[in-house]
Amino acid sequence: MEQSKSVLIMGGSGQAGAGAAAMLRRWHPALPLTIGGRDLGRARRVADELGNATAVTIELQRSDLGLPPDHGYSAVVAALWDERLHGLHYAQHRGLPYLSISSSLVDIAPEVVAGAQRAGAAPILVASHYFAGLVVLATLDSAREFDRIDTIRIGAVLDEQDTGGPSAIADLQRWSAVTSAGLVRRDGVFTWVTDSDAEVGVLSVDGTVLPSQSIAILDVPSLALATGAPNVRFDFAVGESASRRRGEPASTEVRIDIEGTGPAGAPLSSSRYLVHAAGQRPLTALGVALGVERLLGLRGEAVAPGIHTPEALLDPAYAVEQMAEIGTTFVGAPGGAG
Repeated sequence: MEQSKSVLIMGGSGQAGAGAAAMLRRWHPALPLTIGGRDLGRARRVADELGNATAVTIELQRSDLGLPPDHGYSAVVAALWDERLHGLHYAQHRGLPYLSISSSLVDIAPEVVAGAQRAGAAPILVASHYFAGLVVLATLDSAREFDRIDTIRIGAVLDEQDTGGPSAIADLQRWSAVTSAGLVRRDGVFTWVTDSDAEVGVLSVDGTVLPSQSIAILDVPSLALATGAPNVRFDFAVGESASRRRGEPASTEVRIDIEGTGPAGAPLSSSRYLVHAAGQRPLTALGVALGVERLLGLRGEAVAPGIHTPEALLDPAYAVEQMAEIGTTFVGAPGGAG
């Protein structure tokens, strides 16, 4: 089903927003897009490159976003931090699907409450996961060979030269200021960990161990509740990626370890790396684009009103296929089943 109204992408001239818009344009050439930003000139440059796109100035301090009342949209995407949630309110009051990626686990309560209070208004996709949900989906794809899952460990390396634009850096600073504790699931109990409990090492794809810390991220409850795994943790390191140690540009890498039993009841484990040579931007953009495509009913059935997460809407196998299409590689980890 094609849409006659435009998708409004708040922060559409930023890295994630512009990347998602480019993917949507490639998949759906006739889909109208509106690039919203605080710098109209920058937004216009992105829109001009896309074609069949317009640019608007977004005023986050205003409940109407500073947009003319006669503008109609098919969905609203918040590819930036919207502290007043005016983008969400704009979407709800007009019955439009909404997607956000910057709220984080510790900031989603207002979105969840707003969604519950107006449960019949429109679907809300809370996608403030790593890569907008792609790590969760890649893990669930690997998990299909298991009959029971006991442990999931995610170890992500973000290169210090690949932290994104000003909005992404501000997000990282805000999250670290809110809490230094990490959220894990341990023996079936969601537990906050601090100090030595939170400090671990992430094994990079070249064998280098980087100091890291368990973080409070939506991937943990998403994976725990989707798989039933009693032990789940997500460890995050900011440092030099393996590619940069080889003298190449910064890349992004995520190690996914799963332990449990196979269909016959025998112990089973899987360890592999998800790597993209161009860093985190294309993966986050893909996660957003997949979410928008699904919300609009451009792939799959129409999404019902209410609160949704990426793993509730997106097919893991299809997501992994699309990840490979944009250059993601999956590498078996030493000592794992691959």
